[in-house]
Amino acid sequence: MTLITFDESKNIFHLSNTSISYLIGIEKESYLSHLYFGKAIKTYHDGRKYPVMDRSFSPNPEGTPLKTRDFSLDVISQEFPCYGHGDFRNPAVQIKQTNGSSITEFVYDSYEIISGKPILDGLPASYVEGDEEAETLVITLIDKLLNLKLKLSYTIYAQRNVIARNALLENNGTAPVVIEKLASLSVDLPEQDLELISLPGRHVKEREIERQTIQRGTRIIDSKRGTSSHQSNPFIAIVEPKTDEFTGTAIGLTLVYSGNHEMLVERDQFSQTRVMAGINPFGFEWELESDASFQSPEALLVYSDQGLNGMSQTFHDLLQNRLARGQYRQAERPILINNWEATYFDFDTDKIKKIVDSAADLGIELFVLDDGWFGKRDDDTSGLGDWFENTEKLKGGLKGIADYVHQKNMTFGLWFEPEMVNADSDLFRQHPDYALQIPGRSMSTSRDQYVLDFSRKEVRETITAQMRAILDTIDIDYIKWDMNRNLTEVYSATASAAHQGEVFHRYVLGLYEMLEELTTDYDHILWEGCSGGGGRFDAGFLHYMPQSWTSDNTDAVERLDIQYGTSLVYPISSMGAHVSAVPNHQTYRETGLEIRGDVAMSGVFGYELNLQDMTQEEKAVVLEQVAFYKTHRKLLQYGKFHRLLSPFESDQTAWLFVNGNQSQAIGFYFRKYAESAGPLRTLKFTGLAPEKTYQVNGDAIYGGDELMSVGLHIYPFLVGDYQSRKFVINEVKSN
Repeated sequence: MTLITFDESKNIFHLSNTSISYLIGIEKESYLSHLYFGKAIKTYHDGRKYPVMDRSFSPNPEGTPLKTRDFSLDVISQEFPCYGHGDFRNPAVQIKQTNGSSITEFVYDSYEIISGKPILDGLPASYVEGDEEAETLVITLIDKLLNLKLKLSYTIYAQRNVIARNALLENNGTAPVVIEKLASLSVDLPEQDLELISLPGRHVKEREIERQTIQRGTRIIDSKRGTSSHQSNPFIAIVEPKTDEFTGTAIGLTLVYSGNHEMLVERDQFSQTRVMAGINPFGFEWELESDASFQSPEALLVYSDQGLNGMSQTFHDLLQNRLARGQYRQAERPILINNWEATYFDFDTDKIKKIVDSAADLGIELFVLDDGWFGKRDDDTSGLGDWFENTEKLKGGLKGIADYVHQKNMTFGLWFEPEMVNADSDLFRQHPDYALQIPGRSMSTSRDQYVLDFSRKEVRETITAQMRAILDTIDIDYIKWDMNRNLTEVYSATASAAHQGEVFHRYVLGLYEMLEELTTDYDHILWEGCSGGGGRFDAGFLHYMPQSWTSDNTDAVERLDIQYGTSLVYPISSMGAHVSAVPNHQTYRETGLEIRGDVAMSGVFGYELNLQDMTQEEKAVVLEQVAFYKTHRKLLQYGKFHRLLSPFESDQTAWLFVNGNQSQAIGFYFRKYAESAGPLRTLKFTGLAPEKTYQVNGDAIYGGDELMSVGLHIYPFLVGDYQSRKFVINEVKSN
């Protein structure tokens, strides 16, 4: 199947599969214009050709054939705009030159069409498992004065509604230049009413859905924290006002990057909308020497004409199957018990063994030993950076715990926070310069810790060696990789003044190098990401670790919002979700085990409480939850996920998991608050086969069309606050 064509007579590139088309034109034989991204078309007949008209105060570039006043870069829709030659909107590239100018002029030079998808050097990216899966268009632009080449890559998958984009800048000139900005993606959309959806938040309240009308001016969604952050996830969607979960068009965009990012949306004077994503230019300067190159992170652009659910399902499939890697990519994930909220730092070998005993009796499969097992670590003021066993706290050491867990037919997991150091640690006393700090200035602490300078190879190697000493001697099946603060005093002791603007990005590149090494060498381990919960929940991290701890907030009611928002882009198999104790340790709310279990089952399921404090009746509920999840685990982790009712719109939430052949589905309904003489609530399903017959909860029989069009009453009626219901839907096979 040919996915990319070039019409030489019209100078048009057409990227298309059976679902989507992406059109790029070459204007005046020099400038790349964006023509269309949306539902697939068979042939393009120049309907979006730039209208020839004079726009006042819109300059006209020199050097184009038949110079007139009717062509301006200030007006046309572009693919990768520069600044300084007539376009006054936000540029995708800015490069400071030796004469002090940051103005460039990149014009079309050549193109290449490649089977498959090239890998990105040193950066996570989506991939193919055979060249027939995708084709890649590489368009080369050139700044002739500086002899810079800008290579724009576009990959289209044959079976996915995705365009993967990145930019590579090559310096073929004789003088160095400084990159001040290089976006991964830029696209200009024509005049139309549009809305912006983003996922802002904060610690323990991540990825809230915010929707706003796109008005004239610039809106920036960004992080300056050194990570993708709790506050501003690297995802946006551009939608029609009428778009909802089920209908309407949506363009989704996520950046495969774990550091400072910028998602920019600009509506110009003519109501055209420019959308851009890449490394945040704030605090970023990269000196590019002659004969050197710089690679931007990958951006993933998704189109849906089936509402937000259609957009999300495309993201889920891609991130789960062509971004995540390794043996756990589609493996059923174990049910775990984590000791953190049960013990915090106050544990010893006997306490841990009792938790393991209780967990084994309840059918839990994985025990995770959290913070406090290493160095001199009895609270959060010491020990980080000293990754050796605290044998005074753990008699028999980690090996004794690991062996005990394995004897119980469970697997063993361990917590690390490799990027951090406490002042009270052997590492900091020996190498204080390993921490990010500015000479002569004070050092900020957060959680009583500093950030190690992972832009330096010797720092990474020191931590890697400590971790390897543990991993090579202890039988470990799972690692939780945590990061409990953002970056401050970003300055590297070994970088020159001219290269300090590179430290943010070099930190991320160093982290990726370390992750690549460890997850490859210890590929039998299930790795889980964490950053105070969801502070680094992004596509870049998913490339190395197939799941992440979604939030430090374990309250079931709060988790409805958090998991619903997260699902807008990230697959359910990536979302760690645990049942915790009540009153909840973050909100102090009391909720029943049923709703706590149903919310946690809608992710990678586990427990984070002291099982010994539970009554026999509560343990019986846990046994039922564990058995239910094991029975339906594949569907709940890898089924097609549909959002039905949003917690951001009412006190009701509902979602549904459907298997591949639509023979089985599980729906969850949640209601936060009781109401007197309330309405008779009904729930309509989606994603089923209308022609099939289904049995619900082992009882009544309904047609698929009935369940989707007529729906069911929420019955038996819910009593009290914080209630949930499960709907197990199975196809009835005809004889």
